[in-house]
Amino acid sequence: MKKFLSLMAICAIIFSANCSRIEQNNDPIIGIWFKADSFTTDNTSKSNLRKEWIFNDVYLGRYHEINDNKITLKTDFKWSAQDGVYTIEYSGLENKPSQVLRIVETKEGIVLEQADGNYLAIRE
Repeated sequence: MKKFLSLMAICAIIFSANCSRIEQNNDPIIGIWFKADSFTTDNTSKSNLRKEWIFNDVYLGRYHEINDNKITLKTDFKWSAQDGVYTIEYSGLENKPSQVLRIVETKEGIVLEQADGNYLAIRE
């Protein structure tokens, strides 16, 4: 009898839970954006740095800096959008200020452009 009552209680909880539909976010910024740079560390060795922003549909994301295939920096960020202007706020990095961006289509591809007109990243 106790098992039956427990089963009924679990079923009541499941059926009474709010089953509201989660709104789907189809924002064009969702996905992976990157910027790749090469630089010389000394006279002979060349190093590759890749910066990567991964935007998800719940206004959160992950930022990576990858130096020669090793992740050297990883942090989360939250993003917001208003009238085609995106704001990224990094958590855990005091020295990395918020960024204001917009999506621009160029001959090189679709890019994230900073408020000062410089390109930040290109869509992967």
